Amino acid sequence: MLADLKLGKEYDGLLYLAEATRNLQQIESHHHVELELNLVVQGAVTYVMNGRRFAFSSRTLLWLFPQQEHQLVARSEDARFYVVAFKPSLIRRSCHAPAYEGLKHKPREQDNILSTVLDPTSFDLISKIMNSLMQGSLDSDVLNREAGFGPASGFRFEHHNPDALNAGIHYLLLLCWDLQLKGNITRNAVALHPAVHRALKLLSEGNAEQDAASLARACGVSKSYLSRMFHQQIGVALNQYRNTLRLARFFEEYRQPEKTTIADAVYAAGFGSYAQFYKVFAQAYGHGPRKCLTRLARAPRETGE
Repeated sequence: MLADLKLGKEYDGLLYLAEATRNLQQIESHHHVELELNLVVQGAVTYVMNGRRFAFSSRTLLWLFPQQEHQLVARSEDARFYVVAFKPSLIRRSCHAPAYEGLKHKPREQDNILSTVLDPTSFDLISKIMNSLMQGSLDSDVLNREAGFGPASGFRFEHHNPDALNAGIHYLLLLCWDLQLKGNITRNAVALHPAVHRALKLLSEGNAEQDAASLARACGVSKSYLSRMFHQQIGVALNQYRNTLRLARFFEEYRQPEKTTIADAVYAAGFGSYAQFYKVFAQAYGHGPRKCLTRLARAPRETGE
């Protein structure tokens, strides 16, 4: 899926700090015209690309090129990672020396995610630059809640000083690429079992409401085998992953004007009951839905709480 980040013309890119304790939504498999850079600050994140799993831990710098379809499938409970996107126009203007040609072309190994683990000094430097560029951006709660839904909603990234942000991410792009070239490329790909790969595809296509036994049959294996392999390879339990997809779908449904109550969005997202939704929501966010939903710029709704 080609995702449109809908960056305003005054921005050469965007930057925000994703935190598992605030941002629990799974993102569909996608690519975009922008080059994406992640820096894992804490915990671990897991991507799937072309049927292979990539797990990245703290201090890892990783690159997702425009042609690479990728999906963030799991993250540890304490995960915190910076997400930076660079417009193609910025790369064309910024990269002239031969050393930066790699930023303009397809990666040599399309099945791999280019990455390196930074030394402590470089990691501290990059983290401080990214943190400084965050000053003047939207509230972290807003960015974590909305960024994953930007392509499908009216959300727009904003910063109080676009010129300063543009200058900063220009420098950040070149500095991080220099560190990538000087570092050791990490090799951590694991080929997914065909059943796990099939399950991810089916779930991403909107089958989160399908019961585990039916999903396993569609993948050609038993329910217990699929659950075991999924947890082993993805890092989260199959049921937990399905519930996270349901939560993501709930937020999408809740934004639809025809949904008059939370209950409408709950059932449209695939939850069997409001009680089930409330339990899953509280486990994910540490509190009931009222606190989160009142922050959305919407008319008041019935909560059922």
